[in-house]
Amino acid sequence: MTDQPNIEAAAEEAQGPQFSLQRIYVRDLSFEAPKSPAIFRQEWTPSVGLDLNTRQKQLEGDFHEVVLTLSVTVKNGEEVAFIAEVQQAGIFLIQGLDDASMSHTLGAFCPNILFPYARETLDSLVTRGSFPALMLAPVNFDALYAQELQRMQQEGAPTVQ
Repeated sequence: MTDQPNIEAAAEEAQGPQFSLQRIYVRDLSFEAPKSPAIFRQEWTPSVGLDLNTRQKQLEGDFHEVVLTLSVTVKNGEEVAFIAEVQQAGIFLIQGLDDASMSHTLGAFCPNILFPYARETLDSLVTRGSFPALMLAPVNFDALYAQELQRMQQEGAPTVQ
């Protein structure tokens, strides 16, 4: 007679790590053009400020939500032309990773997946506000993740290696 639980455990172990994108969605969206319509009558010399943030939380089981927040403030001279923000989120099924790999996956790999969606959403939002297209440059989330780990080590905060 075969020992069924040992077969199932061996099958799970043989599969190794698993990663699956379950859903991508906009969690929150905001646009404000405080100087409209007067801003449209001025010469357009914009300066762009970008704030970027990620957060994650574990849902039930091996499901995780990762939220990438992009906040853009565009000034024309000294006046704020518009402020746009998107929280682009995704639900990911992640199994079989050690702590360091899980931290990297949630902190860099998942935001890399979400960024093109957030960038397109912001661009669409800005053009609907009647402003020129806003095509943000790609972001290296692996480098940002490494910088954050280094900052945490310098501050003496516990990090996942």
